[in-house]
Amino acid sequence: MSHAQSHTFLSEDDYLRLEQQAATRHELVDGEMYAIAGASERHNRIALNIAYHLRTVTRGKPCRAFMADMKLRVAAGATYYYPDVMLVCDPADDHPIYKRAPCFIAEVLSPATASVDLREKWQAYRTLPSLRYYLLVDAERLWAKVFFRREGEGWFEQELSPEDSLEVGCGDLHPMLTLDDLYEDTGMLIV
Repeated sequence: MSHAQSHTFLSEDDYLRLEQQAATRHELVDGEMYAIAGASERHNRIALNIAYHLRTVTRGKPCRAFMADMKLRVAAGATYYYPDVMLVCDPADDHPIYKRAPCFIAEVLSPATASVDLREKWQAYRTLPSLRYYLLVDAERLWAKVFFRREGEGWFEQELSPEDSLEVGCGDLHPMLTLDDLYEDTGMLIV
């Protein structure tokens, strides 16, 4: 007969303390800590392309663009993720090691992360009142989908085609993103 093992959930304070000392990054999901896998060059280029376009329009503005090393706090501190890219326009969202109120999140899908990004993270992210856009970009094939919220109407989704432009309206900013912008210098050709 096997023995039952006790399972201890991490508190928010313990997670934040451990994460500051850790050699690798971890996400906290409902009190359980999970190591994050590394990413491919293409994954990194796509995330950098998105962050670059957002950073270009945020210069000198109150909105701030963040990449993979900034944590996102959800579920009253029981869950922390590291989104690939975030745009935060709320000046009160000023904690130095995590953010709570992004208006835009982008995740780059890879075989190791796609199911988590498409289900678990989407379920958590859409509970954020500040979130207006959740962009998913596949690192293995030319494919991107955006979930966007219209005030008073709920969430909608759209797959981006080569002729589409995604206008990200956050605060006073309205940057435009196209598939060409997302996949620039990745070796993937847009037809």
